Amino acid sequence: MRILIAGATGFIGSAVSARLKAEGHEVWAVARRTGPMARRLLVDRWIPLDVGRATTPEAWRPHLEGVDAVINCVGALQDGGADSTKAVHLEGPAALFAACEAAGVRRVIHFSAMGADKAGLSAFSDTKRQGEEALTRLDLDWVILRPSVVVGRSAYGGSALFRGLAALPFLPRAEKAGQLQIVQLDEVVETVVFFLNSKAPANVALEIAGPERLSFEEVVAAYRRWLGYPPAKIVAGWATGLMYRLGDLAGALGWRPPIRSNARREMVRGAVGDNSDWVKLTGIRPRSLSAALAAEPASVQERWFSRLYLLKALALATFAAFWLMTAVVSIGPGFGRGKALMLEGGAGPLAGPSVWAGALADLVVFAGIAYRPTTRLALWAAIGLSVFYIVAGSLLLPRLWADPLGPMMKVWPILALNLVCLAILDDR
Repeated sequence: MRILIAGATGFIGSAVSARLKAEGHEVWAVARRTGPMARRLLVDRWIPLDVGRATTPEAWRPHLEGVDAVINCVGALQDGGADSTKAVHLEGPAALFAACEAAGVRRVIHFSAMGADKAGLSAFSDTKRQGEEALTRLDLDWVILRPSVVVGRSAYGGSALFRGLAALPFLPRAEKAGQLQIVQLDEVVETVVFFLNSKAPANVALEIAGPERLSFEEVVAAYRRWLGYPPAKIVAGWATGLMYRLGDLAGALGWRPPIRSNARREMVRGAVGDNSDWVKLTGIRPRSLSAALAAEPASVQERWFSRLYLLKALALATFAAFWLMTAVVSIGPGFGRGKALMLEGGAGPLAGPSVWAGALADLVVFAGIAYRPTTRLALWAAIGLSVFYIVAGSLLLPRLWADPLGPMMKVWPILALNLVCLAILDDR
């Protein structure tokens, strides 16, 4: 079969793409940005297309020629940066579904979310429900899958957050959080394979959920056992409110943290449902979280990831703040000192403007690191700027190498942190 997969680089989409390609299907992968994923995920054709902007059937029609089935795995947790839940969950998919109907592509498998058919608590679930309605109104052999929280050996979003929280010596209590029926990624992929069969039923909506209802703390505890960490102390949840607000701020800057206000609303409801129809139709027997984890013992790389997950945010925030503060100090209380150093180095009348130029460069690096679409470029710029400061300082003021406060020596750990941030920048 020739299968078009929208959101092919995502957590679920990449797993589905790899499985279908391994089974001999021809996979056409739609993604907003391919980048390194195009080298890591082997498919037959990459289609660079932003689903949130492809809001007319005409935008999809050229990509449906000869396609036998379409799988929509696209999702966005919350509005912010380049993400729009309405565009990603409703407008783009509705255009894709209409194009499928016009092109005669009968089989459409659409990923929604657990509870999307009920009263929405956020724009996430509201737009997911509207996307379902847009599909069911059409004359197609549609299948709607509503998974609970999906986890697997790879990690992104909530599944990555569980590992990051598991590495903490304490766990903030998740106030008013509902229960979760964790489901395994490979079982979700197996469901897609089942429904691609021409004899599989159509026009069904299924809740895809694990066999047990767990609290948020129980899920994190399961990951702690898997990673080999001792039990964590549960502390008051006052910090969680701050984390949600910081998550919203990061979202506005183009980052996609799993802890944001939409996630807070959805966590109140939890992610539980009736998986009996799914089990009966497909014959898949979902595993418990503990059984799935026990089947694949954690490696040292998993322990690294769990410890680095939250440290990544701290490192990037600290590094961005460093460049901001150097700029503020340069044009504030340290301006006179900076100008004197430039005069000592022979800058003459350019001493003052040189300090301002350095401060402006630092500000540009700060803004570039803080804004997700430019972070990688800004980190490379920070390396270049740091090397420039080392070279210029060595040529103009070589005595700084002997300064007891070590201003020249301190550039080297800054460069090391810069390289660490570059190494762990990728989200998936």
